[in-house]
Amino acid sequence: MRLLSVNIGRPRPNPWKPTGTTGIDKRPVDGPVAVAAPGPKGTGAVGLAGDRVFDVAHHGGDDQAVYAYAREDLDVWQGELGRELPNGTFGENLTTLGLDVNGALVGERWRIGEQVVLEVSCPRVPCGTFQGWLDRDGWIRRFTEAARPGPYLRVVRGGTIAAGDPIAVEHRPDHHQVSIALFYRAVTTEPELLPELLAARDALPARTVEKITARLAGPRRP
Repeated sequence: MRLLSVNIGRPRPNPWKPTGTTGIDKRPVDGPVAVAAPGPKGTGAVGLAGDRVFDVAHHGGDDQAVYAYAREDLDVWQGELGRELPNGTFGENLTTLGLDVNGALVGERWRIGEQVVLEVSCPRVPCGTFQGWLDRDGWIRRFTEAARPGPYLRVVRGGTIAAGDPIAVEHRPDHHQVSIALFYRAVTTEPELLPELLAARDALPARTVEKITARLAGPRRP
């Protein structure tokens, strides 16, 4: 398991959202990149030096510090879309090889290189920018059907990473089986799975726990 590339966004106009700018255009960089916890959502900060988000209400912050996607999944999408998908095309910060990113459990920890430790937090949920960026009608629906979203990760221990670094699963929870794929299906197409997510309550984003418990409680009575 290894890191194929570290991808940093180039700000560009975003005609698909009112934010006006997007950082989805991620491209591989040479050399080491500093990784650090960005702090709370709302500032645009993310986990990699030189990168940022512009839709600060929905992206960035500690629970969405770093986004990873597997080269193997990009290769599958290449075949379906009939076009080359270079590393970073899906807006991922990390393009991995040999790692089951969608089978990863919430709370699972990855060590990348000698210093950095990241923790699996939640799945990426596609938006209009992603569909517009790929210029593919119906892309959100197709991406959702496939349930291969890739995970966001928290920064547990900072440091530097670079393309070619080995990846090791340092910790995998043994008290639940809430994978990124299951999490994604629960919050998109299979809401009946929502109660299962609470088995991973200790590692879920706090806002996710609030939403799930409120939804399961049902509408408030007058």
